[in-house]
Amino acid sequence: MADVRPFRALRPRADAAARVHALPYDVMSTDEARAMAAGNPDSYLHVTRPEIDLPPGIDEHGPAVYAQAVRGLAELLRRGVLEPDPAAALYVYRLESGGHAQTGVVGAFSVEEYDRGLVVKHELTRPDKEEDRTRHILDLQAHAEPVFLLHRPHAAVAALVQRTQGRPALYDLRASDGVRHALWRVEESDALAQAFRGVTPLYIADGHHRAAAASNARRRRPGVKGAERFLAVAFPTTEARILPYNRLVKDLNGRSADALLEALGRVGTLHEGAAGPDPGAPGDVRLFLGERWRRLDLPVPAGGDPVARLDCSLLQDRVLGPLLGIDDPRTSKRIEFVGGIRGTAALEQAVRGGKAAVAFSMRACSPDELLAVADAGKIMPPKSTWFEPKLRSGLFVLPFDL
Repeated sequence: MADVRPFRALRPRADAAARVHALPYDVMSTDEARAMAAGNPDSYLHVTRPEIDLPPGIDEHGPAVYAQAVRGLAELLRRGVLEPDPAAALYVYRLESGGHAQTGVVGAFSVEEYDRGLVVKHELTRPDKEEDRTRHILDLQAHAEPVFLLHRPHAAVAALVQRTQGRPALYDLRASDGVRHALWRVEESDALAQAFRGVTPLYIADGHHRAAAASNARRRRPGVKGAERFLAVAFPTTEARILPYNRLVKDLNGRSADALLEALGRVGTLHEGAAGPDPGAPGDVRLFLGERWRRLDLPVPAGGDPVARLDCSLLQDRVLGPLLGIDDPRTSKRIEFVGGIRGTAALEQAVRGGKAAVAFSMRACSPDELLAVADAGKIMPPKSTWFEPKLRSGLFVLPFDL
């Protein structure tokens, strides 16, 4: 059972939405956020990256930064850039990019269900990032950005979502990266909330730290209205798009290129013929070394641990660890992770430019693989999934007073 409830969202005025919406806080640096918000007092980055309005070099996790976030949100409300909806509702949110479309339901989801494991995780979280988002939530008295959830397709939910899209949208805008974002208020919100009671479980696709922070906020403010809910958008797994998360390695761990190729031939099947950069079947990994792409087929174990069958696990367990000495990819300074949105040309450029010695291109993890790991109660390896397109922040905010 998925417990989702309507809420009174804080939303931009229709004429301000294009100026307000912003990428998630954690996909950019402070300097990038400052440049994105330059000359735009309505940008939601003044709430999610408030250090951009403070002197350079300030501690990004100091009390002044969280206080500035509160001022940023208050200013958007004072000027009427953000306004509370007159009544509680669920919303339908659609993203379109490059021929791909995904449509989800925006609502106030249950922190208790997250704590009980009915909102399933597949990543570890870092305590420092959890604490940062917890303080942001508690000082703001609002959930500023949504968690990206997945659920298996459900006919009743899908019918109500489709019917909602037949009505006029609250917003229909195209971001600077070409992604189209549209939002509708659900007229049959109670019926849609009831339909979600047939959905179980929910899975976190992106936003593990935001979900964990919501749990922390509820524990620190027991009984506070609004703290028992978190903001999320739930999409059917059939519409999620996961791109590869590729690897750059800065050196060959003391090996020559020929010695590495010889070693790779002992852990898998190395094809020396012409190969492109894009893998096909499971276990097919492409590497860029010595000005050319090669194909390496790594044996995929049958059955058993779903984590062990992931291509990123095969690469880590058979190549990156034993051959290149990267035993802990979470902490190693010799490896860099490259989201698939940048394409394989970025991998070639890094090797040719001397930034890396070898690049590995992998097949994207599928939603079914992710769910298999989550259902088994296991954790995905670091940097396993890159969900695209990214949800925009600022189009809907969940205040504690709902």
